[in-house]
Amino acid sequence: MNDEWTIGIIGGSGLYAIDGIEDAQWRTVETPWGAPSDQLLFGRIGAVNLVFLPRHGRGHRISPGELNARANIDALKRAGCTDILAISSIGSLREELEPGRFVVVDQFIDRTVARPSSFFTSGMVAHVSMAEPVCPRLSGYATGAVAAAGGKVTQGATYLAMEGPQFSSRAESLLYRQWGADVIGMTAMPEAKLAREAELPYALIGMVTDYDCWRESEAHVEVSEIIAQMSANGALARASVAAFVAALPPRRTPSPLDTVLDYALITDPAHRDPALLAKLDAVAGRVLKK
Repeated sequence: MNDEWTIGIIGGSGLYAIDGIEDAQWRTVETPWGAPSDQLLFGRIGAVNLVFLPRHGRGHRISPGELNARANIDALKRAGCTDILAISSIGSLREELEPGRFVVVDQFIDRTVARPSSFFTSGMVAHVSMAEPVCPRLSGYATGAVAAAGGKVTQGATYLAMEGPQFSSRAESLLYRQWGADVIGMTAMPEAKLAREAELPYALIGMVTDYDCWRESEAHVEVSEIIAQMSANGALARASVAAFVAALPPRRTPSPLDTVLDYALITDPAHRDPALLAKLDAVAGRVLKK
């Protein structure tokens, strides 16, 4: 059994690089789901292998609704990642989650409508549980890492994933607060769902940039303000990644999330689509080869 960590880092708005990465090399990783957002940066910090993917591509050129999340997750799985730490800029729906605070998310409400959200389509159907959509082990390390880097951090929040690229209307923002959502963003779904299907434990650090538009006493959010806060958050995000890696134990013990496909496949073997099975070689090869 391989007990080494290989951490996939998905860098969102505000995190476009990793500090202190050694033996860094950008490599092209091809997937049967199309091209990922960019090349992947392979390297290590100490004894921990890292694979970094800028979610929107270098230069932030890909819109949230046009991200090829299936290709991104497949590429990280194909690259040998054992776990994923995602980092995203988010808006706050709660007074106590102020701009500059980091939030380690533990739940999601998915309001995206136009994005392929599963690897398992007709010809190979599977159902994985999303009741607890993040890895508690990774989330604990992430929370400790932000604190160790000197940041303000809250562990536990519900993330409302919206389609975008437009920001919310005030009526929507107020509705999401009534639903119990704490933060809002455009990229965590279907990313977290696809990571679960790929048997990759997933944690998300959200970096609060603004209060969305629910506070009627304030002007609505402007991109210029968000960019300024993203810049301020970036240095802390990079320091948090270094602290996260430093906190990992020397050996990775198995996670229950490593084997979620064991009881998820539904389609009878006689009726499985060979073309789809070929596309699932990285994501589900472990169970399909049995």
